[in-house]
Amino acid sequence: MNSTDLLAKLKEPFDPGLIHWRVGATTQDKKKGIALAYLNARDVTKRLDDVCGLDWQCRYPFEGCCEIGIKIEDKEGLLWVWRANGAGETAIEAVKGQYSQALVRAASTWGVGRYLYYLPNVWVELDSYKRIINPPPLPKWAIPGDTNA
Repeated sequence: MNSTDLLAKLKEPFDPGLIHWRVGATTQDKKKGIALAYLNARDVTKRLDDVCGLDWQCRYPFEGCCEIGIKIEDKEGLLWVWRANGAGETAIEAVKGQYSQALVRAASTWGVGRYLYYLPNVWVELDSYKRIINPPPLPKWAIPGDTNA
């Protein structure tokens, strides 16, 4: 697979059922919040497996940083191309969460799930625990199979 096709496959939208939501900013009364979409690290690694097979790897050169390498074919042959990103400790499972978030962010540098950053901000109702009651619908361009993505 050439690099253009590989990148296009990595960038494809995920099944809406795999999108998770968390709350960003809230109103003063905490009854509404901005819904922020994110992906689970397992789904990100599955995308890398499905698209790249064995031709990808990740490494953590220092705490909070993940580098993802993908074997790319060019005119000279095969070479490893690396991209990286990082994250701080998370509120839940601080260290594990940090490594998972760093992997997800590093994958976004390859286009995996990057479209989620471009979703419009939507205010949604929150329950008494500040959880989203009903996630917002995804725009047509963020659903697999849309030809305008």
